Amino acid sequence: MSRAIEIAAADGTIDAYIVTPGSAEGPLPGVVLFTDIGGLRPCYHEKAQQIADNGYAVLMPNIYYRDASGHVVPEGKSFRDPDVRPTLIEYAGRLTPEAQSRDFAALLGCLDNEAEFADGKIGVVGYCMTGAFALRMAADYPERVAAAAGFHSARLAEADDPNSPVTVVGTIEGRVYLGHADQDALLPPEQIARMDEALAAAGVHFTTELYRGAAHGFTAKDASSYDAVADALHHKRLALLLEETL
Repeated sequence: MSRAIEIAAADGTIDAYIVTPGSAEGPLPGVVLFTDIGGLRPCYHEKAQQIADNGYAVLMPNIYYRDASGHVVPEGKSFRDPDVRPTLIEYAGRLTPEAQSRDFAALLGCLDNEAEFADGKIGVVGYCMTGAFALRMAADYPERVAAAAGFHSARLAEADDPNSPVTVVGTIEGRVYLGHADQDALLPPEQIARMDEALAAAGVHFTTELYRGAAHGFTAKDASSYDAVADALHHKRLALLLEETL
């Protein structure tokens, strides 16, 4: 069960979807789902529905609304294709921390005003590059975000990156879960350790888990790196996190 929605934001109009269980009566606790670099597409609509079916209203925005609406990757193509990936990298380059923060404010406004969403605390989950978005939103709104999760997250704690989310996690008050692919070149062990250290130093209640044998993108059914066992575990861990916090 989903419906399309347009959200007024500082930088334009965010096209998004609100996904709810088929049989549930609202309002329900809200969960923001940020897609990976490939943007909106069928496997993420499926993800959103699976989360919603556990008793939540899911808000899934088009992270690339500044440049394109709807599904950015053409049908029959992959975000990994050499004629598609450069466009996505260009779009992603505009998603600076400042741009993300403006979008977070708009998304929270949607959660506050749409009937599907209950008042109170929310969860947020990101994949690939948006694992960092989830952490940053939790840091920007510590009083609102009860749970933040990232799966096969990328570049969470690069040593010389002043925009790294590792620099802001000290304000997080909610629970954090990070599920990492142990074969992920985009998040090597030293970055995992650096993020863990920052979360621990800040007293954040967090869990880090390595998905053994999994590669980057293990939850994306349209990726060659998809791992059904790791994907099932990701849904189990996310469901438990949301149940315990929302």
